[in-house]
Amino acid sequence: MGEDVPLRDVLRILGRHWRTLLTCVLLVISATLLVSLSTTPVYAASTRVFLSSTASGYVVSKDDLGTYVELLGSPTLLDPLRQGLGLPADAPINITATVSERAPILSITARASSAKLATDIANAVAPQLAVIGGKYSGLIASTGGTVEATPVVPASTPVAPESPDVPRNVALGLLAGLALGIGFVLLRHFLDTRIRSEADLAALSPKPLLGSLRRIKNADRGALVMMTDPHGTAAEEFRRLRTNVQFVDVTTGGKHSFVVSSAIPGDGKTTTAVNLAIAMADSGAKVLLVDADLRNPSVARAMGLEGEVGLTTILLGRATVHDVAQRWGDTSMFRASGRAIPPNPSELLGSDAFADLIKQLLAAFDFVVVDSAPVLPVIDPVLISRLVGGMLLVVSAGRSKKHDVAAALKSLKTVDVEIAGFALNLTAGEGTYYGYGRRDAKDTDAVTNDQPARRSPKRARKLAA
Repeated sequence: MGEDVPLRDVLRILGRHWRTLLTCVLLVISATLLVSLSTTPVYAASTRVFLSSTASGYVVSKDDLGTYVELLGSPTLLDPLRQGLGLPADAPINITATVSERAPILSITARASSAKLATDIANAVAPQLAVIGGKYSGLIASTGGTVEATPVVPASTPVAPESPDVPRNVALGLLAGLALGIGFVLLRHFLDTRIRSEADLAALSPKPLLGSLRRIKNADRGALVMMTDPHGTAAEEFRRLRTNVQFVDVTTGGKHSFVVSSAIPGDGKTTTAVNLAIAMADSGAKVLLVDADLRNPSVARAMGLEGEVGLTTILLGRATVHDVAQRWGDTSMFRASGRAIPPNPSELLGSDAFADLIKQLLAAFDFVVVDSAPVLPVIDPVLISRLVGGMLLVVSAGRSKKHDVAAALKSLKTVDVEIAGFALNLTAGEGTYYGYGRRDAKDTDAVTNDQPARRSPKRARKLAA
């Protein structure tokens, strides 16, 4: 939070977490109501009394009034007051008074747990004060005079308690709940280490979001949503990704090719590459999907097919592109995938043979999609990106960590590689067609839950036939 956060971003964050904000407000208001309703009510009744003396030529002074105020909390006044009201000897009585600045008038306020008791106490204080008042004034006592208390404004029965003030407490609870909710949402957002939205990506890089792939049900259909559910939400999102990639491709200098990678394994880059290639082929282009993740080849698994020969076989001179590239069903998409893992993947991808191969592929196909290893663990995607038109970086919402993506971007920038844009995977939606669940160490980047991949080869071969 070293930089100022625009207000619109704060509002966007609060809007995205409005349920959390509302929960905080409701909890605080509920707690406020519970405390207010369980608190014993306190009623206040007030009266104004004029005090005078029967002593000839003597007027009750301000000092006398101050003395009477001090007497309000003394047993001299309270004991006979309890007896007169029929209260227990230990019953608490709360009485306060203020002195008028211009006349010998006391404003007396009594507080009690019931409205009637407060009124009775307030009205009984003045007569009792008149009984004992003369004893505490030397001039009045020396002349044998007494004090008379005349009610100016008798105490009336209050209709509502002075406390708790439920409407005021609810209003304060609302403000406190909003403050707590806003603070909690913003604190959780800025302390959250995971990528969750386009705004998080925008804070890391100015590169555009080319596709948002939300969670969708039916994980048992495997990774090939472009084939198994071509009219579903997932397929439509891949078509949108395809369109945006084609727009970006205009600026790549004629290299109609992209490498698909991620910061770390497990973000769904292989699934994204497979479905993007099928979506490209749906538009009528002749597309080749190349599995260049030589450390963990996953395209064949993701498509539910066998893949004994592939890119490694071509680079070793044991086969040609035409021998390895296989058409996918009746589409115009071809795949070059295999499961052979060479001992020197980086050397192969950085070789002249691989550079020549990419040139051949770009000449033979309208568009080439290359699935590569993740950026952070190895240098492979950097080597590939120098030969193709651009890089699509796949990020998983709620899974990819900000520092991993930032480190990947920094690593690419160090070698003068700029990504074309992001594909934000697993955004908010219903279910997921990736079926993330139990993982297999060798199958991390294919269908993340390996169960659908084990059930799907027969079905996938049927589609490809």
